[in-house]
Amino acid sequence: MSDAISSILSQIRAHQSQAGGRMGDAPASNAINPGAISPGGIGASEGLKGPGFSETLNNAIDNVSRAQNHAGQLQQAFEMGDPRADLARVMVAMQQSTVAFRATVEVRNRMVQAYQDVMNMPI
Repeated sequence: MSDAISSILSQIRAHQSQAGGRMGDAPASNAINPGAISPGGIGASEGLKGPGFSETLNNAIDNVSRAQNHAGQLQQAFEMGDPRADLARVMVAMQQSTVAFRATVEVRNRMVQAYQDVMNMPI
């Protein structure tokens, strides 16, 4: 199972590197710029700048990857007979990584569905 997960993560990274030139949340040259609508933008607030969507998404995917790597390391340590890696810790780590991965897949599916809904809206 970890080979399949590693494969998916490498595919995501490959697509990210192919997207290349554009930086995270930078709009495409033909994108609508909401800041151009009014002088302050829509709900613009200079003092409240947080991480962008792509940064938040990358952090979430990195956390899932770390959880999966940790679970894999614990599993390997248990299989090798390491006394510090007891079965309960291994099973909990595996379940945490599984839940995190499934949640990430659900978020991806909902984002794709939202994108498809927006693209199918009549003009």
